[in-house]
Amino acid sequence: MLTIDGARGEGGGQVLRSALALSLATGTSFRVERMRAGRPKPGLMRQHLTALEAAAAIGEADTEGAVIGARELVFRPRRLRPGAYRFAVGTAGSTGLVLQTILLPLLTAPAPSSLTLEGGTHNPHAPPFDFLAGAFLPLLRRMGARVDARLELAGFYPAGGGRMAVEVAPVRALAPLALVARGAPRRRRARALVSRLPRKIGDRELAVVRSRLGWQDDELEVVVLAEGMAGPGNVLLLEIESQHVTEIVTGFGEVGVRAEAVAEAAVQEARRYLAADVPVGPHLADQLLLPLALAGGGVFRTLPLSRHASTNIDVIRAFLPVSVDVARVGDAAVEVTVRA
Repeated sequence: MLTIDGARGEGGGQVLRSALALSLATGTSFRVERMRAGRPKPGLMRQHLTALEAAAAIGEADTEGAVIGARELVFRPRRLRPGAYRFAVGTAGSTGLVLQTILLPLLTAPAPSSLTLEGGTHNPHAPPFDFLAGAFLPLLRRMGARVDARLELAGFYPAGGGRMAVEVAPVRALAPLALVARGAPRRRRARALVSRLPRKIGDRELAVVRSRLGWQDDELEVVVLAEGMAGPGNVLLLEIESQHVTEIVTGFGEVGVRAEAVAEAAVQEARRYLAADVPVGPHLADQLLLPLALAGGGVFRTLPLSRHASTNIDVIRAFLPVSVDVARVGDAAVEVTVRA
């Protein structure tokens, strides 16, 4: 049984999610000690427990320590069991992070699966639905995966209440992916989603995008979600589509934070991405590491790795006989190479 230090790297929930995904995909049991020791409130939180329960269900796993606040956990998978599942976080906790935990293992299962995930679909510190559907899943399909996702209800922080549906078909093996250049630019679009809040919030955010990035009026859109389609909330999405990849930068509206500040933070992130001339943004780099490791190979260029990404690499090395090499290719870029 592997022993994983939950305080390693960024010391958050990424250690557990990656370990669960790799445990299910490889059939390897593990123990986590010092769970989320790097966080102000250590131990399992509600969204981590939901991810654990989802992993245990699809892997018919035996667990020890599966309670909120637990700082140690044992996970013993038996076999992958595809099927129709519904998992509810119960709060605004991220449905995307639950999907991140179980999607790759289900691709290796012997039959298709359908998932209904309820909770937060657009909340800070997690990939929103639009990023998963527009940036990550297209690359996973390029590797051979057959995954379809649709947003049924938007769930913003802090109310939650969102719902996404995901259909997963098994694949014999994921193919390696090489992504070292963006290719020619194709389209750019800024969307300000507004639900049960004044439309002018979106207008103010897009005004910042117009002035700071120089995007034109036909590239800017305020989307007012219909009553009953979401709880109150606001998200700004900056979509940069190129020949080989689509990057989506997100700004989350928060109580007490001006619309202009939300937009400015997103604009700064987009500018860093554009200036680095790399295809893969920092959040997409986090998402790509596990599928490339399970595929046994791949390479991509990105900005200097986040602590999330470095933590992912540590966990991958514990579960799989692959090398993950990171080499600088400029002042603001690195090349990540995965080899079996």
